[in-house]
Amino acid sequence: MARDDDQRIAVITYGTELSQTRIEPALVGKLAGLELRTVGDLLRYVPRRYVRHGQSGADELPAEGDYLTVVGQVMRTEVVPMKKRSGRFLKVQVSDGQRTYSASFFNSAKWMAGKFPAGTRVVLAGTVKIFRGQIQLSHPDWLILPDNGGDRVVGSGMLTDMYDEEGFTGGDESAEDANSYLREIVPMYPATKDVQTWQIWRAVRTVLKDLAPIPDALSEQQRRDRGLITSDEAITRIHLPESQQDIDDAAARLKFDEALAVQTALAQNRVAAGTESAHACPHVPGGLEDQLAAALPFELTAGQRRVIDEIGADIGTEHPMNRLLQGEVGSGKTLVSLLAMLRVVDNGHQCAILAPTEVLAAQHYRTVMTMLGDLARGGELGAPDGATSAVLLTGSMKTAGKKQTLLDIVTGQAGIVVGTHALLEDNVDFFDLGMVVVDEQHRFGVEQRDVLRAKGRLNRPHFLVMTATPIPRTVAMITFGDLETSALTELPRGRQPIATSVVPMGKQAWMRRVWERSREEIDAGRQVYVVCPRIGDEKNEPEQEMAAVLDTWQELSTGELADYRVDYLHGRLPADEKNEVMDRFSAGELDVLVATTVIEVGVDVPNATTMVIMNAERFGVSQLHQLRGRVGRGAHAGLCLLVTAAGEGSNARARLDAVAATNDGFELARVDLMQRREGDVLGAAQSGGASSLHFLSLLDDADVIADARELATAIVTDDLTLISHPALADLVDSILLPSKVGYLEKS
Repeated sequence: MARDDDQRIAVITYGTELSQTRIEPALVGKLAGLELRTVGDLLRYVPRRYVRHGQSGADELPAEGDYLTVVGQVMRTEVVPMKKRSGRFLKVQVSDGQRTYSASFFNSAKWMAGKFPAGTRVVLAGTVKIFRGQIQLSHPDWLILPDNGGDRVVGSGMLTDMYDEEGFTGGDESAEDANSYLREIVPMYPATKDVQTWQIWRAVRTVLKDLAPIPDALSEQQRRDRGLITSDEAITRIHLPESQQDIDDAAARLKFDEALAVQTALAQNRVAAGTESAHACPHVPGGLEDQLAAALPFELTAGQRRVIDEIGADIGTEHPMNRLLQGEVGSGKTLVSLLAMLRVVDNGHQCAILAPTEVLAAQHYRTVMTMLGDLARGGELGAPDGATSAVLLTGSMKTAGKKQTLLDIVTGQAGIVVGTHALLEDNVDFFDLGMVVVDEQHRFGVEQRDVLRAKGRLNRPHFLVMTATPIPRTVAMITFGDLETSALTELPRGRQPIATSVVPMGKQAWMRRVWERSREEIDAGRQVYVVCPRIGDEKNEPEQEMAAVLDTWQELSTGELADYRVDYLHGRLPADEKNEVMDRFSAGELDVLVATTVIEVGVDVPNATTMVIMNAERFGVSQLHQLRGRVGRGAHAGLCLLVTAAGEGSNARARLDAVAATNDGFELARVDLMQRREGDVLGAAQSGGASSLHFLSLLDDADVIADARELATAIVTDDLTLISHPALADLVDSILLPSKVGYLEKS
């Protein structure tokens, strides 16, 4: 029953609650289950696809368990006796012109048979089951459609509706739903068992009738320059298209709106950050930076020099740097960041490196100490003039050592502080924090990043995010749009190539060759990693058909590699044990290290040349690329063997073949984005919210995103709070869910 006129708002806007519209209350409740609570939420819940007369909405072959909506024609109806109990059920064969679907109804079979005579046009919606190659829908929801001549609707059936042998008691809404399907083009919405596509469309049509004109975020000239229609026209045409051109024009405008909303929020962050104060850190001739650069036994690459200049320009100003440094595994990011930190130390300030794990933090600390040598012996006898000191702070440190480290940090004795989440604790106070380097940012929550940023006493510290996970340009513009971007795409001279091969796990001869090849490398004086997807100490867990660290270590140390020094490493080991194992492997006291992905990033053992990844299909493309970057870091070429149970022709095998085919991390990042659904890069991963980006493609829309970024920056530079651009402010609010705006504000 629709809401009475005197209970509704006569003219509604995007912000109007659906409960205040003419949508019937029962449907309002169902829409809330889709997180659709306002008119704006509903109108931005756009069709997944469209159906034309004689066509199906199901473009792809559905999989078992998918929720499917089909528009088609009844080919055959049959009342069939049940095999295991008394009674009969109705079996209906429906064709959409591409495929045939079998629908089964177990209640009121005789009456239902009269609803589905051959030739009847229907909409069916239900959960897919596959039986002997046949797509089946068991007791689906249904809607009988009039024919093209406009015959009156016959009825509809929802699992929650009441009907019996006398017929369905559907009401006017059913007739209106069915008659709406007389349009040439019908939208099909993402539906669930609780709310059907025709109900969503009914709600959309209801609010469109009462919707006030939508103020446009773009001026007439801006629309004309881009060939875009108005927001008003786009919303109407996406839900009620008369032609394919309507759909295309609406999608183009809504795509730009999505890009503009995201880029506006990010531009506000960038511009706001530019109003904050930071320590200006110009180059200091003859300082620690120059001394380290002069002591290097190799020349910096052109890319490294370029990125150092970009960072130097940023930290030389009195506004905080916010920069993303991305680069291939082994491209020299650590050295670049260290040189930048030394420039900050030369200017009298402290630097912090935040690492996601204790293993990686310890590795960073060792690298800093090794690279700096005597330059890190500040305060010691015989230390060169101007030398600094570096300290390591982790959660597992013993009390006495931690107290001294905290004292060195608060007094300024420590110029470079390397740590894990322990750096974020309230009792960690810096004397004068000038720069923060975050390694592998995606492993930290945005709140954690913000805590460390706030530890600058009088000024905001300069901020550098490092990632070895290559990021396609479009993704960087979205997920790191508030950061300037630098990229290291060339490997330092002397970096060895890595050969990668896929090995079928079920072929014993191939597996014997894997361990034979490992023995050859060890006999030549080199070392081997073996990576497994799980630890193997899981309690109360059924046996899994995946290689485990503890099982593999046991098998190798008593079998194929029994004559060699084999040990294991995983994240649940006590910190001192993890450090001891890693130190032994780094020192060459172990031949083989069986480990989880705890060694994925930052671990640097130049003598390790071979990596065997068990059940490689369990890892993503970027993760595999990260893992194999641990080998080939010294004088000898690297070898990576991807051992897999994935069959030929499977998507998992295609991923592994892609990794084996190239060492180009940026190309693999694109492959990774193509293979997993793009999703909402500002969505579930960061905020847990529902997807709000429906039209913007991270693969195909680089030009649109760049255009939106330029426009947003120009607007926000002059109007940070958008007080003179209320329509744009409304657009940002309507497209970015509150949780995502919160993410952007903290990024």
